[in-house]
Amino acid sequence: QVQLVESGGGSVQAGGSLTLSCVASGDGYSNYCMGWFRHAPGKEREYVASIDRGGRSHYANSVEGRLTASRDNAKNTLYLQMTKLKPEDTAMYYCAAVGFLYCHNRYPGVYNYWGRGTQVTVSS
Repeated sequence: QVQLVESGGGSVQAGGSLTLSCVASGDGYSNYCMGWFRHAPGKEREYVASIDRGGRSHYANSVEGRLTASRDNAKNTLYLQMTKLKPEDTAMYYCAAVGFLYCHNRYPGVYNYWGRGTQVTVSS
């Protein structure tokens, strides 16, 4: 079992930056692949980024070059550095964990553990 808690969300103006954190507790965090997803009102939950235990990351086209995922396995913490934010980035952001067989999978249904989310609001 892994418990995930996100933090770091907030309200910023377009072009601004935020860094989200996701702290994991429980067994075996470093063995999991981690993902970031977001959910905006009226839309499906959307893949944002994923990172494997070795630190290799993948991104959705819409965030490539602006968002950077990283992890510190010693601190059981996942990060999402967000720069050049746009109003369309407004959403609840979730971190999630999945076993290595589904690493970098973009379908939220395969992820085993989820946090409760942190809200990011970008104003124009």
